[in-house]
Amino acid sequence: MKTLALYSAAGSLLLTTLGAAPAGGATAVPGAAELRGTIVAAVRARAAGIRFGPCDPADVPRIPHSPAGLRCGTVAVPLDYADPDGARIRLTVSRTPATGKDGGRTVPRQGALVYNPGGPGASGMYFALAGTLPVWRRIAAAYDLVGYAPRGVGRSAPLSCEDPKRYGKAPTQAPTHPSQAYKRQRVAEAKAYARGCARRSGPGLRFFNSLNNARDLDVLRAALGEQRLTFMGASYGTYFGALYAAMFPTHVRRMVLDAAVNPDPEKVWYRSNLDQSAAFEERWADFRDWIARHDDVYRLGGTPSKVQAGYDRAAARLARRPAGGKVGPGQLQNAFLTAGYYDTYWPSRAAALSAYLRGNPKPLIALAAPGPGSAAAENGGAVYTAVECNDAPWPTDWAVWDRDNTRLARVAPFETWDNAWMNLPCAYWPAPRQRPLDVRTGPGELPPVLILAAERDAAAPYAGALEMNRRLAGSRLVTERDAGTHGIGGGPNTCVNTYLYNYLLEGRLPERHASCAPHAEPEPDARRS
Repeated sequence: MKTLALYSAAGSLLLTTLGAAPAGGATAVPGAAELRGTIVAAVRARAAGIRFGPCDPADVPRIPHSPAGLRCGTVAVPLDYADPDGARIRLTVSRTPATGKDGGRTVPRQGALVYNPGGPGASGMYFALAGTLPVWRRIAAAYDLVGYAPRGVGRSAPLSCEDPKRYGKAPTQAPTHPSQAYKRQRVAEAKAYARGCARRSGPGLRFFNSLNNARDLDVLRAALGEQRLTFMGASYGTYFGALYAAMFPTHVRRMVLDAAVNPDPEKVWYRSNLDQSAAFEERWADFRDWIARHDDVYRLGGTPSKVQAGYDRAAARLARRPAGGKVGPGQLQNAFLTAGYYDTYWPSRAAALSAYLRGNPKPLIALAAPGPGSAAAENGGAVYTAVECNDAPWPTDWAVWDRDNTRLARVAPFETWDNAWMNLPCAYWPAPRQRPLDVRTGPGELPPVLILAAERDAAAPYAGALEMNRRLAGSRLVTERDAGTHGIGGGPNTCVNTYLYNYLLEGRLPERHASCAPHAEPEPDARRS
């Protein structure tokens, strides 16, 4: 997928609740030993709590208006839930207490809101700062805002697959129809990367997966002292949020799944990435259409095909002579790929392309040139790869990848091969694979879940939100029509945010599938770069 919270006399009751079998309509959860291990870990976490203290700047840097009470701590979880008395790892956690003030009103605290931004490989530690943003203040009044770094991320038992100094090397190529020689090179690199993950991360690599991310979430819930979890997940966070809902339905209080990914086991993760590449082609078309409609500003052509021709000229020129020595076609493609996630990036990318084609490479270099090798970036890539490769079977025959991506690239050339190369280490993965859980809940088994989705989201195609809505009985879907921002809760759409507030603050859901008009498109600005 290429974008928060948690047992004495209560202990026996907790053990009974945690150990209860899933209700009749739910698919049986695999791993009885892992379920017992989760119970043990949650009981321990409830007793220990979290010792919060000052945050390490590496986790949550102080900002000019940091919220009062911002604190960080850690919670211990088993590396292997089948062996809760064995090796443990510590997850870093951030928290800001509920302010209790919504404008001039005093509001009651509703507990902790735990957030995950997705990835896999992204840290949610920054979420504790969300209350400094106007759109989050009503929620911050009623909830402790809790972020955390999932296993493998940041200082939470970090994973690594290669020397960070080598990560993000540039310039690189990005052929939309790669030669056989180029394919052989990328296959060799994927094999080397998979070997590096095993060598640098050790035998525990197999335990970094979505099922364990869901189990960790229940231990975090217990450590925070919450009987039931209020959780908001975005992007990949919606997937293991859905796993949590299926595995621990009685532990859910409220749950928001924003930019929902497709939980169908047949999609996890090989086919999901093919679907994503097809969706990015549509979003790239939206961006080119926007540029063409603002030809008076960017002078890249008055039709999407002319804009594409300009992009292709820039890529060819960068292949011959990388801008600033670091920006080649690969870096150009990556900069424009981010515009597929967020239309707020459209003006800066269009301006940089326009300037480059007219002889000024500086805006493009500023946007697209990678910095020095980053341990954080390498770590994020390692966790992404480990979780996706561990989660499910992948084709192990290169011929299957070559066939499927060659076909797709004929109609969706923009992201197809870039996405394939990113995931190809999974074909040669050295650790055992999981079988994806068939996420389903029956009527009354789970409190109603709020699902948010943009109709033209490329990173989480809209069909995934529809499938999530079908599988979680009683869930409600709110759609932002004709829009493609990846993650819409707490964004610029007032209609979407009203549904979010109604649910989190009052427990109110729309009676049926609801929709909102799209937020305004960005204004063109040739100076933005």
